[in-house]
Amino acid sequence: MTAVLALVGCAGSPAPASTVDAEAGSAGEWVVARDLEPGMGSTEVDGVFPRTVTHFEGVTEIPAAPTRIAVVSTGQLDALLALGEVPTAATRAENSGLVPQYLVDAFTQDAAALSAMTDIGQRTEPDLEAIAQAAPDLILINSTRGAELYDALAAIAPTVVTKGNGVNWKSDFLLIADALGDEGAARGILDALHADSAAFAQTHPEGEPTVSFLQSTGDRTRIMGVPSFAGGIAEDLGLGRPASQQFDETSQEISAEQIDLADADRLFYAGTGQGLAFIEDAPLWPTLNAVADGHSVAVDFDPWFMNAGPVAARLVQDEIVRAIDD
Repeated sequence: MTAVLALVGCAGSPAPASTVDAEAGSAGEWVVARDLEPGMGSTEVDGVFPRTVTHFEGVTEIPAAPTRIAVVSTGQLDALLALGEVPTAATRAENSGLVPQYLVDAFTQDAAALSAMTDIGQRTEPDLEAIAQAAPDLILINSTRGAELYDALAAIAPTVVTKGNGVNWKSDFLLIADALGDEGAARGILDALHADSAAFAQTHPEGEPTVSFLQSTGDRTRIMGVPSFAGGIAEDLGLGRPASQQFDETSQEISAEQIDLADADRLFYAGTGQGLAFIEDAPLWPTLNAVADGHSVAVDFDPWFMNAGPVAARLVQDEIVRAIDD
């Protein structure tokens, strides 16, 4: 397992202290847990309804296989599409369309159904009236807003609350699939991903090369820690992380003067708004070894740093492997 260490031995000034993410940190043998969290899910086998599902806000009975699903939180559209389900309704990220482009590209066969989805507001402020009007028979939301909105949503339709945060994406994917009575399919998707990452890990020395993950919105720039979505994928691939990113948090915020903390053998970075310009125009950017060596790769912000799910994970894993093999 990749060690989760204190921030030591960094180049440049230390990153500013930030609050430890209670949902990050180690999750057993792997930083990103590979199984349902203990006590979560259903005791019924796949395909059996009604089924009772234990989740992060209680216990929900789902009377029949859902056919009209509303997804509220990050990564849940990704998870459903991977399972062959197109939701009836979905939220959108701020200043974003209803369907991220990487999912549009991956599911061209579902273009008509995706365009027909009901817009139920922003992920941070879902529209309860719009959700009710969409008449869902299952609502999915994570605990970021789920604790506050659970009673209102459960009054509309059976509601399942996942944990959220990219470090929990695999266990959340399994919980969503369990609610659909299709956990076996989700395990198959994860098994294939793990088999491919394990095979790649055998092709290079453990912990080599090191990889770095950097993202910026222009007003906030962050390096990603070991317990993060991208960090978990790097661990699965047997790759190392620079000392500057071996901290026990999902991310740490840095300034333009600290951008050298993002250096590694391979550097993957993305921006939204003015974020890309902020990174590439930083005075120290050309001095990073990865940049000077041509080993910095601009990537799509959405699958890498926004929508933690199985489709995004496959895309990120494949892009990392291609960059290292080049």
